[in-house]
Amino acid sequence: MESKKLGSRLLKTAFPLVLCGAILYWMYRGFDFQTVGHVMLHEMDWTWMLLSFPFGILAQMMRGWRWKQTLDPIGEHPRRWAAVNAVFLSYAASLVIPRIGEFTRCGVLKRWDGISFSKALGTVVTERAVDTVIVMLYTGLILLFQMSTFGSFFRKTDTSFDHILSGFSATGWLVTVICGVAALLLLHLLLKRLYIYNKVKTTLGDVWEGILSLRAVSNLRLYLVFSVGIWVCYFLHFYLTFFCFDFTAHLGIGCALVCFIVGNFAVIVPTPNGAGPWHFAVKTMLLLYGVQDEQALYFVLIVHSVQTLLVILLGVWAWFRLSFSSKKEAA
Repeated sequence: MESKKLGSRLLKTAFPLVLCGAILYWMYRGFDFQTVGHVMLHEMDWTWMLLSFPFGILAQMMRGWRWKQTLDPIGEHPRRWAAVNAVFLSYAASLVIPRIGEFTRCGVLKRWDGISFSKALGTVVTERAVDTVIVMLYTGLILLFQMSTFGSFFRKTDTSFDHILSGFSATGWLVTVICGVAALLLLHLLLKRLYIYNKVKTTLGDVWEGILSLRAVSNLRLYLVFSVGIWVCYFLHFYLTFFCFDFTAHLGIGCALVCFIVGNFAVIVPTPNGAGPWHFAVKTMLLLYGVQDEQALYFVLIVHSVQTLLVILLGVWAWFRLSFSSKKEAA
């Protein structure tokens, strides 16, 4: 029985890494990685990359502040800095085991501030539901406003969706199908994990209480500001990187919005920080907007790598901050 559980855990850990590696290998086969250093040192404007960092940090901070808002009404009062650092650490943890971050941050608050794990998990469920609604709303609006852009592109290039699909290689279709199956597998595993965890009646009650916490948020307007602000910051964190490269600086906010949406859906696939599926999805959209294949590969590789490094640094900072802080330290 123990060996079976160990095998299952190893499979869940190894599968995302194998999937990530397979997609990246397929995308970058034959790619000259030695040229990446030249691009980063001589052809890239790092000013815009550095300007994007505060928005990536602020998005995670607002997620921590918003989380505290939903915990306070149910009698759980974490320190604001602890909630923020728990979020920092959760993103870093998800780089090792995808989707483990939701459980990690609940565990951090339980250890440092004595917060109920199950209640905290319930508020995370609420948070994900709110985020899903926001993502669906802006996805619909952006796609609606960008229809004319797609139409103009197809007219100028005499291109049609049928032509694009016909040019999709067998390997490309295979990658797409694998990503879809992986997303469904992730959903199944999450539902199964929640089912096992929620078998205890008291835990179910705590989770439900956490879900309903949104009704008792003291400042709903501020909660909504945080909720929208998180995604605005995520977008600016991504959009400003367009100005780092000559071949994307002219594409405009419309292209960035479409790439941002596609990238958001790609990271549903369970790989570390969406590596692989995100590269594939964003590169495909850049090609649609006229970026050359090699240039698109530079963009997704450099942007994703640098932003992942930021996530790691924030996680390291959070670990040190929490490790050298008393569990009873005043806020």
